[in-house]
Amino acid sequence: MTRTMTGARMVVQALRDQGVDTVFGYPGGAVLPIYDEIFQQNDIRHILVRHEQGAIHMAEGYARSTGKPGVVLVTSGPGATNTVTGLVDALMDSIPVVVLTGQVPTFMIGTDGFQEADTVGITRPCTKMNWLVKETEKLSDVIHQAFHVATHGRPGPVLVDIPKDVQFATGTYTPPSKARTQHYKPRMDGDPAQILRLVEMIETAERPILYTGGGVINSGPAATAALRALADATGFPVTSTLMGLGAYPASGTQWLGMLGMHGLYEANLAMHGCDLMVNIGARFDDRITGRIADFSPGSRKAHIDIDPSSINKVIRVDVPIVGDVGRVLEEVLRVWTERGRKVNAEGLAKWWGRIAEWRAVDCLRYKPATATIKPQYALQRLEALTKHRRDRYICTEVGQHQMWAAQFLGFEDPNRWMTSGGLGTMGYGLPASIGVQIAHPDALVINVAGEASWLMNMQEMGTAIQFRAPVKQFILNNERLGMVRQWQELLHGERYSQSWSESLPDFVKLAEAFGCKGIKCADPADLDDAIREMLDYPGPVIFDCLVEKHENCFPMIPSGNAHNQMLLGEAETQGVIGAGGAVLV
Repeated sequence: MTRTMTGARMVVQALRDQGVDTVFGYPGGAVLPIYDEIFQQNDIRHILVRHEQGAIHMAEGYARSTGKPGVVLVTSGPGATNTVTGLVDALMDSIPVVVLTGQVPTFMIGTDGFQEADTVGITRPCTKMNWLVKETEKLSDVIHQAFHVATHGRPGPVLVDIPKDVQFATGTYTPPSKARTQHYKPRMDGDPAQILRLVEMIETAERPILYTGGGVINSGPAATAALRALADATGFPVTSTLMGLGAYPASGTQWLGMLGMHGLYEANLAMHGCDLMVNIGARFDDRITGRIADFSPGSRKAHIDIDPSSINKVIRVDVPIVGDVGRVLEEVLRVWTERGRKVNAEGLAKWWGRIAEWRAVDCLRYKPATATIKPQYALQRLEALTKHRRDRYICTEVGQHQMWAAQFLGFEDPNRWMTSGGLGTMGYGLPASIGVQIAHPDALVINVAGEASWLMNMQEMGTAIQFRAPVKQFILNNERLGMVRQWQELLHGERYSQSWSESLPDFVKLAEAFGCKGIKCADPADLDDAIREMLDYPGPVIFDCLVEKHENCFPMIPSGNAHNQMLLGEAETQGVIGAGGAVLV
């Protein structure tokens, strides 16, 4: 049956047919027809943000925690350009987000009209695909295409730019079943010959490692289950990128922890010393590889990824497998099982013995303090007091606190860890935590923050209050740009150029100004009670945790070094790590 309707109504109907229940946005003149349609329906909830960057980070948090695409609606000009940082963030971290932007009427495009911007041109390098829709008749089809592209293959952001006259005009609505999506069909199944080669390597490897990334989580529950089944059956050690935390449980016996620039000693040395490295859904980014010429030297390398452009882009591999991580891992398990589930037991036993020696170094060791709160201690206590509570989701801002959170917080399941990995976007965590809380209203959602990052989008506390999102903002306040200050200390002769602020707000008073609860803690003896107070409060909380100002985050691989060249802080082992850390191993 033919359905004729306005473009504005098409937008809302398309969202409804795509199963969208929440839209994050901010109105403006170029999208008022769509907002009028939103007002006249009750199926889709609209979350009014305070800034368009906040909208897209909320959509990222929503998407990352649910596996469903996040949706953003903003106006033309500055409304659209304010989403650019979030678009790049979502592109780098493979987060499915659909952004709908208003545009000046078609007859005004190119005239420098009020709030006109070349949104498609600006966002072309920031998205998987974008569209400028000049005909109402094509609008619903394009929106369905946008959802298909955002969620298939390697997920990512897409954008649909909709002129105002297209929203007012009428056309025929195209349902999702008749939308043209055949042009985008990523390869899902891996090449059988390459899968067999990988299985043969698994059977003979003496020092294997499974290097996992966010692609495992993006692939869905089947991929997570297949990874865990493969790791448990083979007995191979597992490590992960920042984005892959939770794909394999932190309590698992084969878990080595995160690897990379601030990864664990045992994970980095295992990556450096392995003879078989299987990359599962990661992209060999520079925070992981360090010096490319010395990355995992002497190992045979396999790479499983749905994005063919990621394979052999940075690291040349012996076995490239293009396909969905879940499907490929299931096929690897099937073939390996049919061939007798063989592994090199003797070599593997020796390998685990070497890993046990590296674990004994206790690379996260730090000097305890009684007068001040160490940031590591703050996160250890947060972990102890929350890991057994109701469904817990952790977001972060970007900096030292982010790395400490990755080191000291354990994740047993996927989709529980939201952080800005590839772009490193300060200001991400607060809005992302709201997006997570909106998606999971009964969950415990905590944003681990630094005071500098948190201030970048602090206005979104107004959104949390308005929509009764009881997010907990756990700020590790060292009154410094912590990671910048650390690099200046270690690499720039202790010249602390612009790495602190002399005018920080009183966070408790700021909380009260927003209408939420503020808590300040500076004494380690009071920390547990203060955290419990934060957890027990039924609404949003801003927790100002005053921590040691000049604490450094270790381990650390200095930029451009290999995995076996780490700075190790307080960890000391006779003959391997000298006193005071800062020793190449």
